[in-house]
Amino acid sequence: MDGTTVVRKVWNGRANLVELEADGPAGHLEGLSLRLYNPQSHQWSLNFSNSGDGTLSQPTIGQFKDGRGEFFDQETLSGRAILVRFVISEITPNSCRFEQAFSDDGGKTWEVNWIATDTRARDEPDKTH
Repeated sequence: MDGTTVVRKVWNGRANLVELEADGPAGHLEGLSLRLYNPQSHQWSLNFSNSGDGTLSQPTIGQFKDGRGEFFDQETLSGRAILVRFVISEITPNSCRFEQAFSDDGGKTWEVNWIATDTRARDEPDKTH
């Protein structure tokens, strides 16, 4: 898929709102993510919604350490409990990599189902592309 992500800083950087729009062989995708920082736990919650259902998914929760963010949650997929892992890595001032994976064996193995590489197009006040 090829698309655009617009990130708006909220609460002086303790939150951000992400708008994603992409197109590919599987069709058109519009998503919205609300990322919230908890200063007590030093963790972020990543909350996602797609325009098709208009509901927030269960958040993945985690933190950044040594230039890498790892976030986890437990969900149900096709009637089975799975773990979800979301990783933000290869972070530079102008790009980063996102990876989502599922595990149905308690985290022993992971099946990657989403990889995105974001590259900054330009800066605008309170926006990052």
